This record gives sequence, C-alpha cells and structure tokens, in this order.
Amino acid sequence: MSLEAGRSLRRVREQLKLRYRDVEESSQLIAKRHANSEFTIGLSRLADIENRGTVPSIYRLYSLSAIYGLDFQEVMRWYGVNFDLFPQDLAALNIPSSRPLNHQPAAGAYVQLPSTSDGMIDIKKTSFLSRHLKSWGKFPLSLVKALNPECQRYALIGLEDWSMYPMIAPGSFVQIDETKRRVSNSGWPDDHSRPIYFIEHRNGFRCGWCSERRGLLIVQGPSSCQVPAEVFQFPGEVEIIGQVVAVAMRLDRERPHRKRSSAALK
Repeated sequence: MSLEAGRSLRRVREQLKLRYRDVEESSQLIAKRHANSEFTIGLSRLADIENRGTVPSIYRLYSLSAIYGLDFQEVMRWYGVNFDLFPQDLAALNIPSSRPLNHQPAAGAYVQLPSTSDGMIDIKKTSFLSRHLKSWGKFPLSLVKALNPECQRYALIGLEDWSMYPMIAPGSFVQIDETKRRVSNSGWPDDHSRPIYFIEHRNGFRCGWCSERRGLLIVQGPSSCQVPAEVFQFPGEVEIIGQVVAVAMRLDRERPHRKRSSAALK
C-alpha cells in the first residue's frame, strides 16, 4: 500500500513538472514558516518515499500535500488511514470510563436527505432505517442537520458506568445540549422527566440527576443503579457540560447481578 501511495505522489509531482530540488526547497519554506525542520523533505528521502515505499512522517506528508495542492486526508487514505472510519473505531473500543466524543466530521460529510414528500422517511415518526439503508448504501448523515452543532456535543457512556442504569445503559451514546447548564432542583412530575446532566469532575465524567444546595452539587442516579451519590463543591470541583437531551442505547444489555456496596446502602 505504501509503495502504491508513493507512486501516486510521484505521478502528481511529475504532472506538476516539479523536480526533487523544487520539492525540497518548497518544504524548507514550510519548515521555516512553522519553525520545525521536521517539515523538510530531503532529496534522498523523497526518492525513498516515491520508489521504495518509505512511509513519510506526518510533517513530511503535510508538506507534500501542501506543495502538490492535495487534500491531506485523501493522501492519508492512500496510506490506509481513512478518517471516515474514525467514529466507528471510536465506538468499537471497549473503554470502561465515560468520555466526551470530540471528533468533528469533515465538512460536507453528509448526504442530502430526501424530501419527506416522497414517502421514504418521515422524521416525526418511527422509521425502520435498515430498509432505507439497503437502497441508499450509506447512512444519510444529513439526518443530523436538524441539530445545532454549535451547542450540542456527544458522549459515550462507559461499558462499566452503571450510574444512570436502567435509564441510560453502559455503552450508550448521549447527545448533550451545552446551552442547558442551569440545574433544575424541582418542577418535574416524575423521574423520567427529571433533567439528566453530563458533568466533568476531578476523576472523569458522569451522567446524573443534579441538585444544588448551598454551594454543593449532588449528583445521583436511580436507586436501582446501586451507584452512590457524589457531592462536589460547586462551582470549583465540577463542571456541568450540559443537559442530556437524547440517548441511543442497546436494549439487550443486562446488568450483572452483584451485591450492593456498603457505600450504596448509606
């Protein structure tokens, strides 16, 4: 793969009628702009990249992309690094702790959603998306165009994070509205209507119901989750990232049977 990628870079260079010396001198200018000699591509190194399949460093790959006018991510794909697969790889990892997902898809990485007038999808109703995926090939990412990326983020609940179970199961994806950070201490008719917040504290992240009392933030989950409540100085020890406004989770995950901890019984 790296040999074919090198050949592709050579073809582009030859099409541009650039000599090895031209590339070296251009890379030296880039290195000077960034005050980093790693961006420099020497004559022998360029020859190895093109003819021997030597994999360039990210700095030299950046320089080659800039000199040849190529899209950096496209050149990375030549070397087998496909950024389109990043979200799937991110979701497939069995990381036990909850964490925010900060990956931002590339601009234009969506397909125009067909008009609902054609009868394919009515986003107001439940739809069996698999039936449409067979005909479209790829998931229409423009389904998320109704969201506001300026104030909404996403997080993955860790596979060992049972703090909001069964309302939010481990391994779930949650959507967070960053504009909703003010804690509501009352006003909901039942637990299912009570706001759930995604917070960052000194040891990581957690989802939970929150209540604020005299400079303290109490974070807790359903009594059935058997995870003890946590109390933080607020503000100071904890940051409320936002309110959880949507959840995507599996329904076949069962919590392992275990005894309540002594902390949970307090």
